[in-house]
Amino acid sequence: MSGIADFEELRRALAENSEQPEGPARNARAEQLLAEAERLDIPLAVIEALGHQLKVYNYSSEKDKMFVPFARLLRMWDERPEEFDEYETHSLHWVFKWMSAGMLDQPHIPLASVEKWLGEMEHRYRLAGYSERAVRSAEFSVAAHVGDLARAGRAYAAWLAADRDGMADCHACELRVQGTWQVRCGRDAEALELWRPVLEGEFACAHEPHTVLASSLAPLLRLGRVDEARAHHLRGFRLVRPMESMRGAYADHVEFCALTGNEARGLELLAERPAYFTDTGQPRSRLDFMAVVTLLTDRLTGLGLGERRVPGPAGRTWTARELAAHARAEATELAGRFDRRNGTSCVGDRIRARMAQRPLVERLPLGVRNVRTAAVPAAAPPPAAAETAQAAAEPALSALLAEARRLSDTLQPHALEAWAAVARAAQDGTGLAPRDRAELADHEAMAQGPEGLALFDRAAELYAQAGDPGEALAARARAAYVRALTGEVDAALAVVTGLYDEVLALYADEGTGVRQTASVVMSRARILMRRVHEAAEHGAGETAHGALGDAEAAVREVLALVEGCGADDVRLVARAAEARAMLAELAGLTGDAERAAELFRRAAGAFVSAGLPWFAVEYEVQVAALAHQAGDPAGAERALRGALEHGGPYVEPVGRAQLHLQLAEVLGGRDAAEEAVEHALEAAHWADEAGESGTLGAWARQQLGGFLLRRGRYAEAAEVLESALADLSAGTHGDGVVVQARWWLGDCLGELGEHRAAAEQRLEAAELARDWPEQQDHATLAHLAAESLGHAGLAEEADRAYARAGGLWRSLGNAQFLVRSLRARAWLALGRDSGASDARELMACAVRECETALAAADPADREQLSAELGATHRQFAELLARSASEEAEDTAEAEDAAIRAAFEAALEQMTRAVAVFAALGGAGLHDRTGAELAAGWLEADLGRPARAAARARDVLAAYEDADDADDTVRARQAEAAQLLDAAREADGSDGTDRSDRAGGSDGADGFDGGDRRGRWGRSG
Repeated sequence: MSGIADFEELRRALAENSEQPEGPARNARAEQLLAEAERLDIPLAVIEALGHQLKVYNYSSEKDKMFVPFARLLRMWDERPEEFDEYETHSLHWVFKWMSAGMLDQPHIPLASVEKWLGEMEHRYRLAGYSERAVRSAEFSVAAHVGDLARAGRAYAAWLAADRDGMADCHACELRVQGTWQVRCGRDAEALELWRPVLEGEFACAHEPHTVLASSLAPLLRLGRVDEARAHHLRGFRLVRPMESMRGAYADHVEFCALTGNEARGLELLAERPAYFTDTGQPRSRLDFMAVVTLLTDRLTGLGLGERRVPGPAGRTWTARELAAHARAEATELAGRFDRRNGTSCVGDRIRARMAQRPLVERLPLGVRNVRTAAVPAAAPPPAAAETAQAAAEPALSALLAEARRLSDTLQPHALEAWAAVARAAQDGTGLAPRDRAELADHEAMAQGPEGLALFDRAAELYAQAGDPGEALAARARAAYVRALTGEVDAALAVVTGLYDEVLALYADEGTGVRQTASVVMSRARILMRRVHEAAEHGAGETAHGALGDAEAAVREVLALVEGCGADDVRLVARAAEARAMLAELAGLTGDAERAAELFRRAAGAFVSAGLPWFAVEYEVQVAALAHQAGDPAGAERALRGALEHGGPYVEPVGRAQLHLQLAEVLGGRDAAEEAVEHALEAAHWADEAGESGTLGAWARQQLGGFLLRRGRYAEAAEVLESALADLSAGTHGDGVVVQARWWLGDCLGELGEHRAAAEQRLEAAELARDWPEQQDHATLAHLAAESLGHAGLAEEADRAYARAGGLWRSLGNAQFLVRSLRARAWLALGRDSGASDARELMACAVRECETALAAADPADREQLSAELGATHRQFAELLARSASEEAEDTAEAEDAAIRAAFEAALEQMTRAVAVFAALGGAGLHDRTGAELAAGWLEADLGRPARAAARARDVLAAYEDADDADDTVRARQAEAAQLLDAAREADGSDGTDRSDRAGGSDGADGFDGGDRRGRWGRSG
């Protein structure tokens, strides 16, 4: 690397290094630059390099290194204060505060030295004429750290009472410390109120709201404000992640994960920062980090995951149990060092309490991908021990049988589990009556599905032995239906037809009851419905028609049999409800969607009325789908809300995820984005629970990110979308979903000021859309990427992207955005060396394209294109004024001539803009007056005050009857008055133009182009 040649080059290098990411590389560069500064033999250069070195050490993991450069700076100040300029003098006094905090962070520095330094700081601040505010703040920090609460309280009060001056910390940093004290005193709500201006963006600095967001997490959880806590975690972690110096705030985010059932995410956070385990430059933040590592890994161990591999200090592998022991030992040893230094137990007490915390929320869904950290079941005991334990744990067999019958007779959700408990207790069935064994085999067959066909036959035999031939036929009919589900519909139909004939004959002879008969008749109807669906799938017209008729007749037979029979028997009520749902399906297949929806609603209502709401869910989902097809979002919303309400905990996780996601999409469609966020969040959570993180979960996260974006919650949205994109793929989710996710993420990053990253997302999305038949999205993304590249300062890349977008807009016949891309390229060209000529040509091309499109436009498009033409003329004028002196000659006269010519050309373009906007009438009023005022200032710059005044009066006249409450009206009137005053002052009169009467040259002699070139920046 070549050496630094002079002081200015050093300053540029220092500024460039300040912009680099925190960490050892930046620190090493600062050390090199100090050596370069010393070679320049300029005292101020060394002072600035030392100040830079001190700053980068302070904002890194090597905080312990900052004492050496500060001691050197202080010695230089004491010996030769005249070598410090005003800025460096202020900086020297400012970093006294860093020294106080830095000493507290190092347990090897005696407390007496810290107190001595505090006295030195107070003395020097008094000599320099500073308020004691910063001194009392530092004293408060010392007292609070050692646990001297009385002194801390006095110092706190003195701090707040002292005047703010140039040495006071910024408002954001002061509020952070004040809020932390409130938390320490057990006043969480007061702390959050103090932090509110920081959290809401009223006060900010380089490290706030980063730290306040992290500090607010535990108080919010303790107050039950979990939605805010989640938002602060997502928003705050994004800020903290790239900043190496913020290990303490990072620890707060790990703690949050441990306290909210997000242990897996906590481990991800540990894996991102392996150096945090071992960096020793700031022991206090390392202490906090090791404490929360202990908290997290203890939690995992408590869940039975002690043997799970976890990230830890480099050099070996770690299990959760091992890391918990290691981190606890490290934290305990470090806390002991602080307490021995301080002569109190304050630090150790705080750390022990932190490590002993219990979760504040069982599971708080975050929206980002998260794997459920489930407890590991205990190892199975030996068989003999298992039998003994089972006998002791389960109720008597008779009680289990009674409970299982109660659940199955009333169609409760956990009936099959109850029968499984009977089977475990009964072992081989010895001692059970045939009826008991029949029911046991029947329910075991239901639980096994196709694998249980033989058990249905066994159940039928046992029912027959028990003297219940009707139930024996019902068991065989159930077996037939299971065969139909495996695809053997014809065989199943043949079997069930015989069973149907038998049961009807038996029922007619009063040999069985309506319940058993209804079971066989329903099985036959179900099988006939399967035949309908198969015929529909294969497109068999004649066959399908016949199958429909057979199925409908069978279903109506179920209704005829059960309606009016045993209203108190929920099984029969359920048969009737299911039959109506079947009729709904048949109506849908025949195209009668309205009747289908009505029948599904009746079926769902019957289940709910019977106290079986979990059966209604399937049919409410069907109602929602039909409502969606019919363009009835309100109906879809009602049905989905009903499904979620009625399904409760009985719907499987994947089903709950689907229901929440569907409802989120409906709510988003009616612009209820806030509630849509809640349901998309639930969808992502339940997809993770179901093990569908990479499929349904990614889809839910994509939608969640979009809804958060619509709510203006950009940082949260970015975190969620980045998580979604880790799983989204064109093959699984479709390239449209991936493009939309990247598009939204680019929008978020742009709002967050991360323009280079925004450009990357938009360019990747544009590449995916490149081969789509419809190129509108491709063009839009290319244009947005160009904007991001421009904001990122990448002018050449931005120009190429605008050129790409322009070509696409041209091919689409979109003149408006073609013109905008040309204008943007013109401004980029103006920023290049010797780019004024290219800029003027591009802007002239934009004018021509707009004029051509306007000439051929339909009447409906003319107003919009006219407004675009006016805007282009105005921007052309501003560009000409901005570029006025770029190509001027060396002499002052030549430069003035060049500037005057450019301003004349600019005035011509601005006058054209006025004319175009005027032609638009009321729709172009504000644009016209804005251009009129800009032309007026150009007239003034050209030495024509009377003409400038005339334009100002035109603007005032335009708004004579306007609404004074309109902000734009007031702004135009104020600027017109300002222009009128300036014109009168320049003319020395009432604004009357005497130059024309005197035969003058339009005020050429009064031209002063140098005064107003700063006015002509790009207007947008």
